[in-house]
Amino acid sequence: MTHITTSTPHGVEREARRYENRLLLLLFLAFGFVFFDRQALSFLAPYMDADFGLSNGELGTLSGVLALTWALAGMVAGRLSDRLGRRKPILIAAVVLFSLFSSASGLMAGFAGLLAARALMGTAEGAVLPMAQSLMVEASRESRRGLNMGLLQGSSAGLLGGIVAPGVVVWIAESYGWRIAFYVTIIPGLVIAALIARFVRERPPLIRTASETARDGAAGQSKLALKDVLRLRNVVICMLIACCYLTWFVTLITFTPTYLTEVKGFTPGTMSGVMTCLGVAWVLWGFATPGISDRIGRKPALIGFTALAVLCPIAIVYVSSPALLGLIMIFTYTGLGCFTLFMATIPAETVPPGTLATALGLIMGVGELAGGFLGPMISGWASDLWGLQTAMFIAAGGALIVVLLSFALRETAPAVLRRRRRR
Repeated sequence: MTHITTSTPHGVEREARRYENRLLLLLFLAFGFVFFDRQALSFLAPYMDADFGLSNGELGTLSGVLALTWALAGMVAGRLSDRLGRRKPILIAAVVLFSLFSSASGLMAGFAGLLAARALMGTAEGAVLPMAQSLMVEASRESRRGLNMGLLQGSSAGLLGGIVAPGVVVWIAESYGWRIAFYVTIIPGLVIAALIARFVRERPPLIRTASETARDGAAGQSKLALKDVLRLRNVVICMLIACCYLTWFVTLITFTPTYLTEVKGFTPGTMSGVMTCLGVAWVLWGFATPGISDRIGRKPALIGFTALAVLCPIAIVYVSSPALLGLIMIFTYTGLGCFTLFMATIPAETVPPGTLATALGLIMGVGELAGGFLGPMISGWASDLWGLQTAMFIAAGGALIVVLLSFALRETAPAVLRRRRRR
């Protein structure tokens, strides 16, 4: 059980806060490189045509199979972690394995081999987020919970997957070939795994108020059975939101680079620049949205920022100027900040700590199965029939459904609930 102290010397408090920041940095890098590797296929697809000649349906299948194995691994890893009471060994193994499997994509000579490599990569990557989220929630002060989770899940993926990846991956592909671009992905993963092994603790030092200690201590004594987790309204709503939001996200990251080069006629360099704007938005809203939700509430933040996210795929279809499109994407690609809310923060404020990894793995897993696996496959097949713009409209529809579902959530933000009780 986590050691929690309500009155401690300043030295212990400083240690707890230093550990919180150190853990945030390491998990930021770990999950960021998960998305660096996941995004690489989308950016390298135009360069792989000479060897594979991928159709839209096949590209969607490659994204879909990664999401499928990601989903299954996330659910299994979350359940296993709660049963064993261990997260660090699972996290280290996952980081090492996804790095190896990502680089293996560069060795494949056919579609079937590439499909197998992506499936194995998803199996490893799926375990990372539930472990990272549960470690971060436990080490975070209440006042920084939303911000920390936003930086970990949203901004990290945006910086490394949305800003660094398009520039680095496209440059390596242009200079040395797409296979080399896959090979180099092994290096940062192995370095991060070593840092996690050295500096991450299974249980962090925590400094909390007496009321927080009493509440979390009581909650930590109980674990919910899976059937009881599925009776919680917020968990069920978050699962449904995950299905629709993953459709929005995976469809966009899978087909936008191809849409910009093949339909709009952008050069690879211009496409990379536009996608970098998407990455800027990812970083910005990745921490801003959860941070704002700490003050105004999870529910209104999710509704408002998702309404903006509906406009992003529509702009991709109808805006022709690369500069204007990039600017619009910065202000409308707000969804990744919302991911932190329904995949981590709201569940963490809903379920007991002893069941948290299970709930997080379940929400992520169901969302990846429906939105991450089926979403891009259906979008790819539909695009082969009716054109690539169909994928963009499917993405917009997924975000619109999220807006409607969000009205059914119960508010969980501690600051908002305290204000309501004082009225």
